[in-house]
Amino acid sequence: MHAITMREPGGPDVLEWAERPDPELGQGQVLVDVAASAVNRADLLQRQGHYPPPPGAPDILGLECSGTVAALGNGVTGWEIGERVCALLAGGGYAERVAVPAGQLLPVPAGVDLVTAASLPEVAGTVWSNVVLAANLAAGETLLVHGGAGGVGTHAIQVGKALGAMVAVTAGSDERLARCAELGADILINYREQDFVKELRAATEGRGADVVLDNMGAAYLERNVDVLARHGRLVIIGMQGGVKGELNVGALLGKCAGVMATNLRYRPVAEKAAIINDVLLHLWPLIESGEVRPVVHETLPVQRAADAHRVMESGPFGKVLLQMQ
Repeated sequence: MHAITMREPGGPDVLEWAERPDPELGQGQVLVDVAASAVNRADLLQRQGHYPPPPGAPDILGLECSGTVAALGNGVTGWEIGERVCALLAGGGYAERVAVPAGQLLPVPAGVDLVTAASLPEVAGTVWSNVVLAANLAAGETLLVHGGAGGVGTHAIQVGKALGAMVAVTAGSDERLARCAELGADILINYREQDFVKELRAATEGRGADVVLDNMGAAYLERNVDVLARHGRLVIIGMQGGVKGELNVGALLGKCAGVMATNLRYRPVAEKAAIINDVLLHLWPLIESGEVRPVVHETLPVQRAADAHRVMESGPFGKVLLQMQ
């Protein structure tokens, strides 16, 4: 097969389209002929040498894909050759074929084309596992989404609204905030010009956020704790603002609040399968009804992966996809 490979860690130009051995199909796995993959920030970190794949995972970039089932490994039931699917991966999406644990496969939702479906598994798994399964967002609560214009952010806005929450977002321009509003965001905060703690408290009559979905990490830790409502839950899913910060335990105690940090890539296969099953049961119907829709900024041929990484670094609105030719 062909895949995007890396000569060495570095900038986008280290990415090359080259031959690689076909993946070996293991017990309980499904071989997928890839139609498209998506670019995630984790891919940029791995390209730079900062985010190695888990043991046993392919060293090829790509944490999600869409395509068709090409072969079934021993012990796999419930899937058929030729079926249109999308998948959550630990790696390997920037390739013509990838082997996937069967529990990480999803059917392409009705009303979504095969290429666009590649934009869904990572954001769906991330948002659902954190906002719903970990933080238990409930109707009537307030969800604050940092980075509302990104792939995870645009998805989280829609999920929050579908669950009956009030959704606040931060973004870096009024134009991006206006597009977040089109997706349903209620409270719009320009982080370059406004203090999100002050703005959110003013918009909620001093109450704050019940759930905060944070991609910044250390840089926002103190203010995220400050903005939490009583019994609030802060979920950290990224480290764009650093890895070490000071946590005010006293402030948490006073609010009976909680802080957690999670990722998808390093979870055991069984945990990923449980998340994907919950996504299929509860989130997929929202996508098929159109209440939650994919948001794609741009689709490029997979051979232009370097350009796609540059687009990702520039701050797209929604997802950037790589399509097999």
